[in-house]
Amino acid sequence: MSDAQQRIDELVKSNEVLLFMKGTASFPQCGFSGRAIQILKACGVETKAIKTVNVLEDDGIRQGIKEYSQWPTIPQLYVKGEFIGGSDIMMEMYESGELAQALAYKAS
Repeated sequence: MSDAQQRIDELVKSNEVLLFMKGTASFPQCGFSGRAIQILKACGVETKAIKTVNVLEDDGIRQGIKEYSQWPTIPQLYVKGEFIGGSDIMMEMYESGELAQALAYKAS
C-alpha cells in the first residue's frame, strides 16, 4: 500500500463523516463538492462534524482516492468507513431518505 493509500485508509477509518472534495466545506471549489456539502447540511449534519479533505492540496490523495474507492470522480463521501458515493448518489439517497438514515444510524 502506498503512502497516500495508507493516509487515505487511516482517514476513512478514523472519521465518522468524511468527504474528499475540491476545496473546503466553507469554500468549495467545484459545484459538485458544494452540492455534497449542501446535501449533508440538509440531512442535519453540522459542518464541524464533517471531516473534509481538500484533494487540490495533495495530488497523491487526489489520485489515490480514486484507486482506493474504485470510483473515478470527486467528491467522495464515507460514513463510518463505508463508501457512500459521489454527489449524484448522495442526491439520490437524500431524496429517498436513505442518506439521512445512513447518517443517523452511522452517527449513533
